[in-house]
Amino acid sequence: MNCNLSEMPGEECGICGVFGHTEASKLCHLGLYALQHRGQESAGIASFDGERLAVHRGMGLVADVFQREYLDALTGEIAIGHVRYSTTGASLPTNCQPLVAFTRQGKLALAHNGNLINSVELRSELEQQGAIFQTGMDSEIIIHLIARSQAPTFTDALVESLNRIEGAYSIVIGRQDGIMAVRDPHGFRPLCIGQADGAYLIASESCAFSVVDGAYIRDVEPGEMVIIDKDGIHSFFSLPEQKPAFCIFEYIYYSRPDSIIDGSCVYEKRLELGKQLAREQPAVADVVIAVPDSSNVAALGYSMGSGIPLALGLIRNHYVGRTFIEPDQRIRNFGARLKYTPVAGTLKGKRVVVVDDSIVRGTTSGKIVAMVREAGALEIHFRASSPPWKNPCYYGIDTPTRAELIGGNLNVEEIRRHIGADTLGYLSIEGLKKVFGNKDKYCMACFDNVYPAGKPGKSYTKEALEHRAHHLVGEKKDSKRWFIKKTI
Repeated sequence: MNCNLSEMPGEECGICGVFGHTEASKLCHLGLYALQHRGQESAGIASFDGERLAVHRGMGLVADVFQREYLDALTGEIAIGHVRYSTTGASLPTNCQPLVAFTRQGKLALAHNGNLINSVELRSELEQQGAIFQTGMDSEIIIHLIARSQAPTFTDALVESLNRIEGAYSIVIGRQDGIMAVRDPHGFRPLCIGQADGAYLIASESCAFSVVDGAYIRDVEPGEMVIIDKDGIHSFFSLPEQKPAFCIFEYIYYSRPDSIIDGSCVYEKRLELGKQLAREQPAVADVVIAVPDSSNVAALGYSMGSGIPLALGLIRNHYVGRTFIEPDQRIRNFGARLKYTPVAGTLKGKRVVVVDDSIVRGTTSGKIVAMVREAGALEIHFRASSPPWKNPCYYGIDTPTRAELIGGNLNVEEIRRHIGADTLGYLSIEGLKKVFGNKDKYCMACFDNVYPAGKPGKSYTKEALEHRAHHLVGEKKDSKRWFIKKTI
């Protein structure tokens, strides 16, 4: 039995890039450590030393994949890196990134975070034209489109290729003369720019800059292409403009609390989510505890908002990973017990508020409630700092199907009975929007079933297609006109 001890969806991927440092691969390596929470299946780094392209990739955590001799071989002042949790393509060595390729316009390495919703159609088309795919990833489609383009420059070929793909993508590309960073027009997944020790950095999250004593400059904006070379940073908007739709769950769960996204600190947003949850879903209780670690800040916010003391009620084992043990059926809740241990001194004889960031399948939540009750809690009031998760994600997060999502099949009272809590409360969609200033620039498809870029196998909305067609007809392949220069 393969038992994944977390019922949370897979974290997606993390990407980074370094330009202009003599030990670029080592800075990239440190950045991947900071992004490890975004993917634990595989890791890789590609570096450029003049015309020499070197790459090392492998299955497992960053610490397992890279030994000193591998890093020493990744020479040069340009490097890009990737940590992966598979959302398309199986968890196999052949699907490790960065992907590398040799094209008529030179060597390249590519790292991608996101999902292309028209990947099936594009892959079929390319295969019909004779393309031979080496991986099961949608990311490889981008390389094939670039390689087949007849555009005069690599930048033109990249833009032409990006105008054919739909969905979510934050991409960093390494070449012998620099790195390029691109974010899809909706800006589903995060991507930001930093600087450290005279080098420019690109990363999924700003926490990757802190680990190398770097500074966050700003986010790559939706639809923006950033080119970093010996002449500095060049910023262009070369893709059809779309309505911003940043993944709200990056703030709720995925991103590290010390990261800055779109100028906002993730920690502060999670704190406000907890306070808003306390206002909407109060409880008469003696203590507030978090389901560690992603809910720690929201639980603190709930405590601050309610006035109920916060305490450590569950200890998390960070060294569990996955287990293939076939347990005796008499061992109850073995998976949750491997990952969490209740603190009886905190829970016994208490009315307890348990704060989690979400409830996905409900399996782990039920086991946690059972553990807390067995540890002596008198009452358990379960609170989620997000609305009910009802719909799957198609934009770069590995989520269960709607049939597996408890919020898509049961109402709140039915979920309460299923997990065994005395009361259950979710943050409302209105409360979620209030925390983020009621700005209409986030994707909340997992909660409200509104998919800004459509679903796999379906095209964009009619308005988006018309916008795209107008852009492609109105702008010719003249780089002086195609790109809009923007100061950084």
